[in-house]
This record gives sequence, structure tokens and C-alpha cells, in this order.
Amino acid sequence: MPELTHGDRSWTVGEGSNLLDALNDAGLCVPYSCRAGSCQACLVRCVRGVPADLRPEALDAALRAQGWRLACQCSVTEDLSVAVYDPRRDGLAARVQALDWLDGQVLRLRLLPERPLRYRAGQSVLLWGGERVARPYSLASPPGEDPWLEFHIDCSRPGAFSEVARELAVGDQLRLGQLQDSALHYEPDWQARPLLMLAAGTGLAPLWGLLREALRQSHVGPIRLLHFCRGEFYLRAPLDQLAERHPNLSVERVDRQQATERLQSLRIASRQELALICGAAAFVDECAKRLFMAGLPRGQMFSDVFLLRQVENAPQQLQGR
Repeated sequence: MPELTHGDRSWTVGEGSNLLDALNDAGLCVPYSCRAGSCQACLVRCVRGVPADLRPEALDAALRAQGWRLACQCSVTEDLSVAVYDPRRDGLAARVQALDWLDGQVLRLRLLPERPLRYRAGQSVLLWGGERVARPYSLASPPGEDPWLEFHIDCSRPGAFSEVARELAVGDQLRLGQLQDSALHYEPDWQARPLLMLAAGTGLAPLWGLLREALRQSHVGPIRLLHFCRGEFYLRAPLDQLAERHPNLSVERVDRQQATERLQSLRIASRQELALICGAAAFVDECAKRLFMAGLPRGQMFSDVFLLRQVENAPQQLQGR
């Protein structure tokens, strides 16, 4: 059986064992959530040996060249020595610049990184709240507008990171992990095309950044933003102010109890329309289905799915977003 080594510890594991399970079974508490290579919280660096990788394309090529792998996608087929991602050593320090409750359940967190972070609207970044609590959050700030990074933290459900977020104070320090790409983005040659933005809950966060990026790039086509929410609609005033300044922008708020009815009545503006969708998997799937039935090609839909997962009594896992 192959031998697995971490630091000064070595132990044997069954051939073909999942690397993430092998490390966590040994008590190392490597964080994870999706086990599909999306959250990228389970990074480990191969010091000696190479595991079998089911999804090499899930990780940035530059990180792979440095020996990093996603433990959830790897199996141990030979002797292997690894180093678990350490946010203190491998992450980027960021100071809490501001904390604001937008509706009593959504916390707006603004972080000032120790050095500028180059990113695109629609991307997400892994936030570390300590050594073993990590969670990917979409950036709600457009690049180049403010020095801070903005995130919208849904604290309505219990979770490891939301508990950390509730206790934060201005001046506290967090660590940022790697940036993660998303299908959500904005292209300069979209300026004249109709945009349809559909968000559920804090799925509004990346669309808030993308909306401001589109307007910054002088988007002239019509923009429709529909925000579906169970409770209070956050960012109400800033969105209404944007709509007042930009006649091509319309904002509609839909109570989640009327979500199915509203989606059934959804119509596309034209065959040139582009749809940006963000929320839980069921919401994204329903939106995509309705838009396809309304005549919008799949290739004109771009979406990001939030993971919804409660992790009480499981601090090694990621809180769902």
C-alpha cells in the first residue's frame, strides 16, 4: 500500500484512496465543500510523488506547475508527500475596512488587501477566517473603482464562515486565497446588446459588480435586473439610484413565493439578449429552462451556482453560499 506523508507524519493508505479523505481521516481537517473541484478550498502541494488527478483542468495551470493539486479530485496511487495549504504562508493578508448590515441578514464586508489584487468582475475569491475555515465568495466590487474588495455575506443560515463574519471588527485581518473564474463576465463588445440579469438572494453580489462594470463601459443596450428574495430586498436604494441615472436600466424585485409564476411569464427582449444568472442550483436551472423555452440559445446564458450547505458541527467543511 502507498505511504502518505505530511510534515513529520507518515501512514499507509489503500491504493486509489481519495487524497482528501485520506488527509481528513488522519485528522488534518482540510477544508472542502463541493468535492467537485469548484470551491478549490482543498489545495495541497505535492512535495514528492504525483497523485492521479481526475480533473486537472479544474485548477489553474500555473498552480499545477508549482505542484498544487485539488485533494478532492486526486487519488493516492504511489508514495506521496504533500503540504496542506496554509493561509498564513500562502494567502494574501487583507484588513477589514468596513462592515455594514444591508438588511439584518446580509453583511457587506469590505477588505483592503495588503497589495492590489487584479481581478475581473464576476470572479470569486476564497476567504479564510482562521486556519481551517474557508469559503469562496463572489466579488461584488468592479475592478479599478475602489481600493477595497466588497463581499456580501449571507448570515441567515448557520455556518462556519458566517459565524466568523458576525464577530469581525474594523481593523481585523483575514486571508485571501486564490481567485476563481466564473462564467459570469462582461465583454466590451456587448455594449449594444440587451442584458438580462437574474439573481436570487446574495446571488445579487456578482451581478452588482457586473452591472456597474457594464455601466462604466458605457453599455447602451437595455439592462433588466430581476432580484428574487425571500425577505427584505437589500441594495434597494443604490439600485434605484442607478436606475434613475441610467434610463436603459430597469430593476424589478420578486418575492420568492412568486418566483415560479414570474419565471413562467419571462420573455426575452430579442434573440440577441444575453442572460447572467446567479443563485442556488435549482434557481439557476429553472431560469435557464424558462429562458430556453422562451427562445434564448444556451450559448447566450452565463451562470454561477452558489453552494447551499449547512455545516454546523463540521468546522472542517465550507459553509454554503
